[in-house]
Amino acid sequence: MRRIAWAGLMRFGLLRLGLTPEVFWDLTPAELMLLAGEDEGPRSMTRATFADLAARFPDEGRN
Repeated sequence: MRRIAWAGLMRFGLLRLGLTPEVFWDLTPAELMLLAGEDEGPRSMTRATFADLAARFPDEGRN
């Protein structure tokens, strides 16, 4: 687990996004990280990516 850089998140939320302290502190760390563009999860699969994956690994012949 990564440490949370609160000072940077507070500057971002309060100064750049213009959130009030109440709104800022009502957000979860995950929501703050998402707003800051620091989401840790993998990107969602697009249709094109799925089509490529399906073409490379077809389900035909599987039971």
